[in-house]
Amino acid sequence: MNESLLTLEGVHTHIGAYHILHGVDLQVPRGQLTMLLGRNGAGKTTTLRTIMGLWKASRGRITLDGQDITAQPTPQIAGRGVAYVPENMGIFADLTVRENMLLAARSAKNADQIDEQRLKWIFSLFPAVEKFWNHPAGKLSGGQKQMLAVSRSIVEPRELLIIDEPSKGLAPAIINNMIEAFGELKRSGVTILLVEQNFNFAKRLGDTVAVMDNGQIVHAGGMEELAEDEELQHSLLGLAL
Repeated sequence: MNESLLTLEGVHTHIGAYHILHGVDLQVPRGQLTMLLGRNGAGKTTTLRTIMGLWKASRGRITLDGQDITAQPTPQIAGRGVAYVPENMGIFADLTVRENMLLAARSAKNADQIDEQRLKWIFSLFPAVEKFWNHPAGKLSGGQKQMLAVSRSIVEPRELLIIDEPSKGLAPAIINNMIEAFGELKRSGVTILLVEQNFNFAKRLGDTVAVMDNGQIVHAGGMEELAEDEELQHSLLGLAL
C-alpha cells in the first residue's frame, strides 16, 4: 500500500446529542482511489464532513500529508488542496456554468484567466460543461449538474478530491462517463476518496476500500479482494448490493 495522504485515527463525531462516528480509523493512500462503502446511515457522509471540518471531531486525529488538520477550519483545509463535492452537489442554480466554475477558480478574476489548458482537459472529461458554458446551472440535468460539480472541484489542481455519491440517480451512460473521468483523474495523480452505493461503480474504479457500519470501519483492504468475494460482500453490505 502506498504512503497515506489522509489518515483518520480514532475519530469520534457528535452532532448535537447524537454520537455518529465511534472511533473511525481510515487510511487513504496517496495517488489511489479509495472507496468508502456501507449501508445508509452507517456514517459515510459524516466522515467526509468531519474530514472537511464542516463538523468537528469530538475525539481522535485527522492528518493530511502528515499535518494535523483535526481542528482546522474548512477554508484552511480547502487551502491545502482538498476539494469536496457533497451529495447535493452544491451548484449555484441561478449562476451560469461559467460563473460556477469561476467561483472555484480562486486565482482567476474572470473566466478568461482560468488556465486554458486545464479547462480544455476538463472539457475533454465532461463535454457537457463546455456545451452549456453560458447556460444557467439550474437548467442542467442531474447528470450534467454532477459533471459541473466535479469539474468545479478540479478547476484548480488538487491534492485530494472527496466526493459523496457521484453516481446517485444517474443514467447508465452518464455513470460510464463518470467512471472514465475518475479513471483519468486517478491517472493524473490525484488522490480520491469516494463514497458510493453503486457496487459496480465501486469495483470498476476502486484501488482500496473501507466499509463502514454503525459509525466504524468494519473492513479495509483491496477493492479487488472484496469484488471477488461475494460472501464477504453480502456480510458487509447486505441489501446495499
